[in-house]
Amino acid sequence: MDSNTFWAALALVLVFEGLLPLLAPRGWRNTFQKLLVLRDGQLRFFGLCSVLLGLVLLWLVG
Repeated sequence: MDSNTFWAALALVLVFEGLLPLLAPRGWRNTFQKLLVLRDGQLRFFGLCSVLLGLVLLWLVG
């Protein structure tokens, strides 16, 4: 993987992260408020699932 691929991937993450607040700010805010009341263990579980899903997708693509 060269540096251009890394920066392109990072740029896509920023695009995807910005889509929901851009298109539905009220829904994004409500979802974020719901995340704030979750316990640390619940947030870690969602983080772990996200990392595992990302690794599986990278494995399938690569």
